[in-house]
Amino acid sequence: MSNKKSRTGAVRKKGLGKAVGSGGQGRQALEGRGPTPKAEDREYHAAHKAKKARERHEAARQRHGLDPRGRGDARSSRPARKGDDSELVTGRNAVLEALRTKIPATALYVAARVEMDDRMREILRLATNRQVPVLEVMRPELDRMTDRDTVHQGVVLKVPPMEYAHPMEMLDQIVDRDETPLIVALDGVTDPRNLGAIIRSVAAFGGQGVVIPQRRSASLNSAAWKTSAGAAARIPVAMASNLTQTIKEFKKQGLFVVGLDGGGDVELPGLELAERPLVIVIGSEGKGLSRLVTETCDAIVSIPISAATESLNAGIAASVALYEVSKLRADSAE
Repeated sequence: MSNKKSRTGAVRKKGLGKAVGSGGQGRQALEGRGPTPKAEDREYHAAHKAKKARERHEAARQRHGLDPRGRGDARSSRPARKGDDSELVTGRNAVLEALRTKIPATALYVAARVEMDDRMREILRLATNRQVPVLEVMRPELDRMTDRDTVHQGVVLKVPPMEYAHPMEMLDQIVDRDETPLIVALDGVTDPRNLGAIIRSVAAFGGQGVVIPQRRSASLNSAAWKTSAGAAARIPVAMASNLTQTIKEFKKQGLFVVGLDGGGDVELPGLELAERPLVIVIGSEGKGLSRLVTETCDAIVSIPISAATESLNAGIAASVALYEVSKLRADSAE
């Protein structure tokens, strides 16, 4: 008779809390570990890393005012902004000039794979040195952030709302610098590109400031910034709650006020008032100077043009007038 206990395969081991019997030994293994986690929930999986990257990207977009759904800046794109009065400076020259003059900026948006040149390199360097957040976005997103007719050139700078100067404080600063005032006031100019062109001309021909009325006027938005080619960062823009009253205050301070109009009694060449402290008033693109402003001016000046041309737009008229004044002042200084 054989001893079964000596046979290795005949010895049954005691179960650990389990009833020993047929099928009982493999029951726990058959139960498994539950459903397989999703790929994005497994830390070692590439999908998990991609999910975390998306979360970080969306958090960054929210910090810089972008819609996390990827539809551009929900508060600063078309239609009009709600709850955010920030302005967008577009174009490489305008953005570079704004950074050079240390205008406060909250974010710099750069198109992915943007073409690099000297201006872009300096923009990125200045933004980094000033610790302005730089956010890379796709070019269509920049298109949505800006106006349809704005060429952003792959870079947009977000700046706080424009703080307009007070007209009299602006005049005081000009006088403190011992400069002969040359100020341009706008009467109903509603095209921001004309405003930008006028600011650029003021900077080019020795002017020191621009005055716009609070109502029925273009504001210093992205289109004006772009057209000014950065001059808006150097030339102060003042806002007048009542343009006629502001002009009267300028006159009390000793400034002469001339309005540009095609039917003026005085022709611009040889303007005798050019050497004096001067305010040049530019009328709207369609109606020209308003009646009250016309009555307040010391003189109404016209620019001689060909009979085949009906009129000049506000930006060009301002450029011609400012050039003539600067020329007359230079001739008198010789």
